[in-house]
Amino acid sequence: MSDPRGLLVVIAGPSGVGKGTVHARVRAALPESVLSVSMTTRPPREGERDGVHYHFVDLETFERRIADGALLEWAEYAGHRYGTPRQPAEEAIAQGRVVVLDIELQGALQVKQHDPDALLVFLEPPSFQELERRLRARGTEDPDAIGRRLDRAWEELAAGDRFDVRVVNDDLDRCVAEVLAAIEARRHGHART
Repeated sequence: MSDPRGLLVVIAGPSGVGKGTVHARVRAALPESVLSVSMTTRPPREGERDGVHYHFVDLETFERRIADGALLEWAEYAGHRYGTPRQPAEEAIAQGRVVVLDIELQGALQVKQHDPDALLVFLEPPSFQELERRLRARGTEDPDAIGRRLDRAWEELAAGDRFDVRVVNDDLDRCVAEVLAAIEARRHGHART
């Protein structure tokens, strides 16, 4: 059997669905995986380091990267731009690595346009009520912010059918196993998931 090929993987879904946890578990299970470090125009938050958490750049630099075709995808969110640098992702894929992207819905769909072989995984909550409960249980945002996230979640859930795989995150172990199975199937050239 040939070595598995490199792959670009996007794991996306609405806020509160558990993306961060699933990302971490998937990367821990795949030693050959790398998390792509996004570029952003927003200022660093306390404790964030350039090149580790994000590549922090000014708007002019970001726009130049767009014009040069140096970004796989980009989107504007909360008044700042975020994007995925193309070169590190393409180099890692060429080395047979799995590049995992943590990006918004808009960016995920751009990735598929640039790389039809990319695997887009959409994480869904068991129910909208459970998603709302998870967001409220965080205790990190005021009711207006939660309301905005829930409004956006309706839009994101409606776009889930544009992804290659949809996985309900109601049981973390099963959810991660399904994501890993989809990645392995795509890497080994099995039928599209």
